[in-house]
Amino acid sequence: MRERQIEQVNMAFITAIVAVATIGGFMFGYDSGVINGTQDGLEHAFNLSKLGTGLNVGAILIGCAAGAFLAGRLADVIGRRTVMMIAALLFVASALAAGAAASSLLFIAARLVGGLGVGAASVLSPVYISEVTPAAIRGRLSSVQQIMIITGLTGAFVANYVLAHSAGGSLAVLWLGLPAWRWMFWMQVVPAGIYFLALLLIPESPRYLIARGRVDDARTVLTRLFGATEADRKVAEIDASLAADHHRPRFSDLIDKTSGKLRGVVWAGIGLAMFQQLVGINIVFYYGAVLWQSVGFSESDALLINILSGSLSILACIATVFLIDSVGRKPLLLMGSAGMAVMLAVVAICFSTGSFVGGNLRLSDQTGVIALVAANLYVVFFNLSWGPVMWVMLGEMFPNQIRGSGLAVAGFAQWTANFLVSVSFPALAAGVGLPVTYGFYALAAFASFFFVRAMVHETKGRELEDMVG
Repeated sequence: MRERQIEQVNMAFITAIVAVATIGGFMFGYDSGVINGTQDGLEHAFNLSKLGTGLNVGAILIGCAAGAFLAGRLADVIGRRTVMMIAALLFVASALAAGAAASSLLFIAARLVGGLGVGAASVLSPVYISEVTPAAIRGRLSSVQQIMIITGLTGAFVANYVLAHSAGGSLAVLWLGLPAWRWMFWMQVVPAGIYFLALLLIPESPRYLIARGRVDDARTVLTRLFGATEADRKVAEIDASLAADHHRPRFSDLIDKTSGKLRGVVWAGIGLAMFQQLVGINIVFYYGAVLWQSVGFSESDALLINILSGSLSILACIATVFLIDSVGRKPLLLMGSAGMAVMLAVVAICFSTGSFVGGNLRLSDQTGVIALVAANLYVVFFNLSWGPVMWVMLGEMFPNQIRGSGLAVAGFAQWTANFLVSVSFPALAAGVGLPVTYGFYALAAFASFFFVRAMVHETKGRELEDMVG
């Protein structure tokens, strides 16, 4: 394992590139979080059942799975930056159409389009960052992606709260005779437009350029990043990492040629991606307002709790930025798994003590406070570990030859798990109940601890050209 200090790193340029790339993370978070607080509007406008609400909320995730799968592979063909620009345009189209949707079917179609953009941004922003940053600080800079995801989520929560408060509720008329919940979607056009324009200012990934035979272009980018001497060295290293199997990347590269089975690193990536969702984190972000109202909080208080959760998440991610390149990826994942398992178990136990009033679960004041504290500590543990670290690892753990294809498969697995967990939640909560539902998430967190111990290898400080598997 090599850790090399580079003397001529252009940190101003690298910081600017990372700032632009992570707007994709902001859009990922905003588009995912904007649905939280609009469910009453959707149910009222489209006369939805609980299953219908789940499908409308989860529709974006089908698009995300497809977007992640297509983007990872498409990025090997037309470039990381180009696909991110397409994603930005999809965000704009989705926001306009979702807010204007006259039926559930049209709304689902609009969210599917937005999901394509979210899926693409989710896998390409971290891999792009990993491909333009020094190994010694790659984890730190890649972790900014999760900060921006949570900032986007929190931004959506704040915007939704302000719009609902200004109108007197999410169903109340705000501007132009239209209800506030529609404006919640339209607000997304502003950051999406900024994202598209900012992408015009950053270069293409040098590793993509070399893979496409554009060595001189790659050397120009690397020279701006690391200086001329280091640029020549990295061009040679990247080219050498591809030379052993020098063909255009393809999905068949994911199969080990000796055993004929899927490579171990691909299984590790799929497992990381799925466990990140099986612990139920997006239930907090997608259904937080509904959840806290169901246990006795008002709509206004529930929206404020969302903002609190988002703010704690940002603080936890900032802490990860300072820890990930010193403590390492694997220790943070293990700590997060243990902490989440305990906190989710506490939430499940609290919910099991509640009673039903008017068809809704009600907790005592003391138990409600314990559940609220445990749920927010769970969010903190997630964002100290699995939130940022999973994306960092997916961006750096795959060898150069299979990075795009590996991301496609892992991203598809991540968003598929997200869809299954999110769409099933309303039915599970109404059927087997919140205690059993949260007990399953606690069990998944417990299992993730042993998965990390057995399958995940540390990537701290390693050059991308040194990744094997």
